[in-house]
Amino acid sequence: MNMMIDKLLKNPQFLPEIFETMRDGLMFIDNEGYVQLFNRAAEEITGYKKEEVIGKKCTIFNCDSCTVLNEPGIQRDSQLVQFGAIYNKECTIRSGDGRSVRLLKNVLVIRDSNEEIIGTVESMTDITSFYKKELELQDIKQELRQEYWFMGLLGKSIPMQRLYEHIRNASQSEAPVLVLGESGSGKNLVAHALHKLSRRNEGPFIQMNCASLNEQLLESELFGHKKGSFTGAVSDRIGRFEASNNGTIFLDEIGDMPMTMQVKMLRVLEEKVVERVGDHQPIPVNIRLISATNKELNPMLHTGRFREDLLYRINSVVIKVPPLRERREDIPLIAFHYLKKISVVNNKEISSISPPAMEVLINFPWPGNVRRLINALEHSAVTCKSNTIEVSDLPDYLVHEKKREIGKGRQNREGHLDREEICSVLAQCKGNKTLSAKQLGISRVTLWKKIKALEIE
Repeated sequence: MNMMIDKLLKNPQFLPEIFETMRDGLMFIDNEGYVQLFNRAAEEITGYKKEEVIGKKCTIFNCDSCTVLNEPGIQRDSQLVQFGAIYNKECTIRSGDGRSVRLLKNVLVIRDSNEEIIGTVESMTDITSFYKKELELQDIKQELRQEYWFMGLLGKSIPMQRLYEHIRNASQSEAPVLVLGESGSGKNLVAHALHKLSRRNEGPFIQMNCASLNEQLLESELFGHKKGSFTGAVSDRIGRFEASNNGTIFLDEIGDMPMTMQVKMLRVLEEKVVERVGDHQPIPVNIRLISATNKELNPMLHTGRFREDLLYRINSVVIKVPPLRERREDIPLIAFHYLKKISVVNNKEISSISPPAMEVLINFPWPGNVRRLINALEHSAVTCKSNTIEVSDLPDYLVHEKKREIGKGRQNREGHLDREEICSVLAQCKGNKTLSAKQLGISRVTLWKKIKALEIE
């Protein structure tokens, strides 16, 4: 091994080829701060090509902890001068395509035969993803110390304080819970909080959207099936009720459950057993049911779209999630919370929202609630050209769309959508229903129903 190293040192023409095979980025900077060597890994990490870098000052990287020894106006790194090396130093550079890249660097001083410094060799490892995870963890730790954070829910307003209290009380019970709230208001977060605070918190938490599948597939998903019971049933499969045994099952959009499935659900809740599709063997299940809907279920009793006996089985405890327009004082803290996360994901340094822009956010009625607010912030982060979101960065509908009369605030999101808004968003998203639903703050199934009802082509 030593003989091989000796040969390489005596034949330095091989060194550039070796440098090119290294996984870490490597560059040599001379004593005047000019880049003389730049390997392929360094190109991938920094976003710069060799021809853009070699012969240029290393300040091209805009490093926040430059280690150039003789760069005018930059103080020498005392550790580098004293020990001739720096190990595991974190720094941030600006990549060739404008991203902020977090690096872990090792720097070694190179001297000639007279012990005169001729430059430095720097190796670099991209730790951007790890750095972002660390920031997110710090955010979570910080949130845990904030009075406005409760099990993933954000808000310090009186309606939210009441909600937190209802969750705490309901979590100590085994009674079925019905969570009511508009689309995007955080009903799923309430369900998660109920489970985490309950005595079943070490058991499974299984969720299912009742509006996402047709009746046959929904039955199979909930109760499981036997091999060969229908086309595509190539093996036995347990359902979500079985999977949630000794834990919690969360059924979202229960107001969209077909009537025949409601009958089967009633039996499960009464007898605490399930039967897989294609089988008649009862399987006992020990579950706590949490249901959620954005619909008013009582009027659906009179029209025959929801069973009265099932309603009384699922609504032993009712928790209402307040819409965002009824807790406007929470909008600034929610906006800044998510803006921080969105900025990290998009490699931008957006730290503030101008007062006029914040006024728009606070005064908008927010059909679609928190989900739509997050969507508006994501749009604004993309269009923002500075570290502050201005009114011009906000989505057009926030600025130009007329304010709707909300009435008593009991109508769900579907009631607020009109043909003009749906058509506008579909056009913006080039007909993509998934993106359009996200923009509108509703589910894809709800959008499909509105398109059909309004006869939108």
